[in-house]
Amino acid sequence: MSLRPMGLSPVPEQTVRVARAAFPQESLAIRVRDRLGEVFTDEPFAEAFGVRGAPGLSPGMLSLVTVLQFAENLTDRQAAAMAIRAIDWKYALGLELTDTGFDHSVLPRFRARLVGNGMERVVFDRLLEHCVDAGLVAAGGKQRTDSTHVVSAVRDLNRLELAGESVRAALEALSAAAPDWLARAVDVPEFAHRYGPRVDSWKLPGSKVKRDQLSQVYGQDALRLCRAVWSPDAPAWLREIGAVDIMRQVLVQTYTVRTSSRGKEVVSKREADEDGVPPGHLRLALRPRRPLVRQGRRPVLARLQGPPHRELRQHSPEAEAQSRGRPNLITDVTTTLSTVPDVKATAPIQQQLADRGLPPAEHYLNSGYPSAELIETARSRGTVMVTPVLLDRSAQAKSHIGYDKSAFRIDWKARQVRCPQGNTSTGWHPVRQRERDAIVVEFAKTDCQACPVRPECTSARRGNRMLTLYPEHLHTALAAARTEQKTKTWKDKYALRAGVEGTINQALDITGIRRARYRGLPKVRLQHAFSATAINVVRLDAHWTEHPLDRSRTSNLTRLSPDPPA
Repeated sequence: MSLRPMGLSPVPEQTVRVARAAFPQESLAIRVRDRLGEVFTDEPFAEAFGVRGAPGLSPGMLSLVTVLQFAENLTDRQAAAMAIRAIDWKYALGLELTDTGFDHSVLPRFRARLVGNGMERVVFDRLLEHCVDAGLVAAGGKQRTDSTHVVSAVRDLNRLELAGESVRAALEALSAAAPDWLARAVDVPEFAHRYGPRVDSWKLPGSKVKRDQLSQVYGQDALRLCRAVWSPDAPAWLREIGAVDIMRQVLVQTYTVRTSSRGKEVVSKREADEDGVPPGHLRLALRPRRPLVRQGRRPVLARLQGPPHRELRQHSPEAEAQSRGRPNLITDVTTTLSTVPDVKATAPIQQQLADRGLPPAEHYLNSGYPSAELIETARSRGTVMVTPVLLDRSAQAKSHIGYDKSAFRIDWKARQVRCPQGNTSTGWHPVRQRERDAIVVEFAKTDCQACPVRPECTSARRGNRMLTLYPEHLHTALAAARTEQKTKTWKDKYALRAGVEGTINQALDITGIRRARYRGLPKVRLQHAFSATAINVVRLDAHWTEHPLDRSRTSNLTRLSPDPPA
């Protein structure tokens, strides 16, 4: 398939007349074509297509179809049908009224080509660039960031199914890549009888004893196959097969190999209490053919915007008019594994915005408690993070009775700390805790044991108080953030963050973002990029038509009141 960059075809005259007559007030598809037609061109997709062969459908047209598909939450079949029977879609795509459209199977192939060439965000980025050039997005607004879970389109396997499926997948891969070697390495009839059909929970034995026996058989087969692949006589390239490596990981994570008192090798299933199991972010939990697909996805939706409506009363008329001239748009969308903390996705988003020349003046975050490092990094970039930080969780701070860290005076130059009773620390020890730099401060036992307020200061068995501090620049940033968030001014400012929840709700209502349409993390990223593009298109359309998205609701009872509240 080849590509001849053309972009969207001019709208036929007859299609224009019929569309204008059928939609005198226009529609979303018509306005998108008239105002954003230059966004959907073929040139950005040139690397994904060849230069020889029969010309395929315009990728610019297919990207517009995909955006409209997400804006109306349609399936592939429904989107293909709309290109045939919907007049406004024909207008947007530049098709004749008699055009028969395309087959729905074109859309999944188009998405697969985008994913295979790393072009999931091309349309989203082009639309954002267009908005920047048009002055609809500018630096210095308010950045709100939040996340929501997404249920992946894949089923969990229990540990027994996972063990059997990993062996079956490895055998299938080896039988296709090295059939002669596999015939010499294993008993093919025995393995074919056991791993010919898929391993399914419906076919597994019902009793626990038989299931434990079958689990041990799966482990023995996996160990036998791994030893055969890693033997000196086996070709080295067999170890590079993906299914074989996954089987090895499942074997290590699920089983242990011991030697009994009689010298016999025993393969047994790992028990969490005795043998330990890998942490959740490393454990394989789903189908071996799709090891990167885990149970959850969390897209981080971030947008750069002007002051929201509830804040307009606090601004001058000039600022109010300027804020009304720009729509609230999503400026970045990031999809991560469910085991990645939200705060770790914030810094890359800030960097991407800075690369586009759009550093936000204030960053509203509701993605967990940021670390001291993240707060310091944001301040060094000129970004004000309006987000709650984790308070002091020590026993003294929780009880509000004893002396917490804020009661101690720190002399960073002298590397000493003075307690509320006037005693000076005797130890200052830089250490590494949880992969971070820290400082452990220790007071003398003689001072603490004789202290009259010792029960209010420490309950340590060793008898002396110890403090764990961040390095000076991080400690100062964290202390300032903790002090600021107790003020009413900060609480009023943070209340504005709630607007991002409306963005997530809109993404849920329009695109169904909390349920993955496709399998695999790259395709889920593509889904979220097109979902964000569709939401931006809907918001731009509301901006063009001066139709506000955040309409206030009035109850029937309030309408009956002769003097409704303002």
